[in-house]
Amino acid sequence: MSVQPARAGLTVDGRALSYLDFGGEGRPLIALHGHLSEGASFAALAAALGPEWRVIAPDQRGHGDSGRALEYTRAGYLADLLALVDHLGIDRAVFLGHSLGGVNALHLAAKRPELVEALIAVDTAVDLPDHGTSALAFVLGFPYTAATREQLAAACGPLGPVIGPALRPLPEGGWRLPFHPQDTVDSENLVRGDHWKQWLATDCPALLVHGLRSQVLPAEQARAMCARRPGTVYHPLDTDHFVPQADPEGFATAVRAFLARI
Repeated sequence: MSVQPARAGLTVDGRALSYLDFGGEGRPLIALHGHLSEGASFAALAAALGPEWRVIAPDQRGHGDSGRALEYTRAGYLADLLALVDHLGIDRAVFLGHSLGGVNALHLAAKRPELVEALIAVDTAVDLPDHGTSALAFVLGFPYTAATREQLAAACGPLGPVIGPALRPLPEGGWRLPFHPQDTVDSENLVRGDHWKQWLATDCPALLVHGLRSQVLPAEQARAMCARRPGTVYHPLDTDHFVPQADPEGFATAVRAFLARI
């Protein structure tokens, strides 16, 4: 069943923070996307979970329709999330995050455990070594804007067909990417590090969905994450890192089964 979300927003420190609310009277689930993505990437999941769950998917700072920020630290991302939760009047929710979004979700759970009913980490690594060069450095070769949608998509090379549907028109004419290349690299560099402390700080029910061919989360680390944190369910899928797009049905089934237990 197709779900038509309502786009809404708020202002945080003078920046627009946009989000999609897939509606319904169900319990709230806040879904956080990864780099090069946006809230709309969870449309299929929202359709699969409704009407029992009200999926709310923000465009995190610097992504989609949300404004660019001066910095992309964990503190900045969390401040946006707390402002969103306060704006929505939500006292407690399930937080789901893919990659960057997963790291933000587990940091939020560690900082404000009373807000988090359960945690769903989607191919989220808690130990991300800094190799000196951003894994997303290739986007620095992309132009941020172009005269036409076709020109901009073509300039993104093999990623063009994936990014194409998410390109945004500019008010003054022309088109822009749904992310700024330099912001993306800055954000990716800042997400690197050791997040074990935050992962182990909480004991709420948790699900780790792992892409068995992931370029980000090694199988050994995924197993250790589940072994070291009580109450964590492991669900592998035969995908790469981009689990929600690579196997939307398998992903939704795993999430739905976990939610049915809480």
